[in-house]
Amino acid sequence: MARPPNTSAQTRALLTVLAGKPRSWRHGYELSKETRLKSGTLYPLLMRLEAQGFLESQWQPTRQPGRPPRHLYRLTSAGAALAREHEAAHHAPEPARPMETPA
Repeated sequence: MARPPNTSAQTRALLTVLAGKPRSWRHGYELSKETRLKSGTLYPLLMRLEAQGFLESQWQPTRQPGRPPRHLYRLTSAGAALAREHEAAHHAPEPARPMETPA
């Protein structure tokens, strides 16, 4: 059974950046720069979100000999929906508090 989606601040930051260009393939390094997440935080999030079906990934072949291929990521339709849910929850108005009456 897959873990439920993580709702950490780091996950929300990553989803927000990916949602900015939901159908574009993005490099981990680019995502790291935009989110300011360190690789030890970013790459486990990317792997977890991919395992949960919220991201898809592919390898980009290298154009220069001796350079390794690069991993690319983008949101799936489920990932885009999750990003919208997080965005809506973040911008949802806080419930009104009842007014206190003077004693």
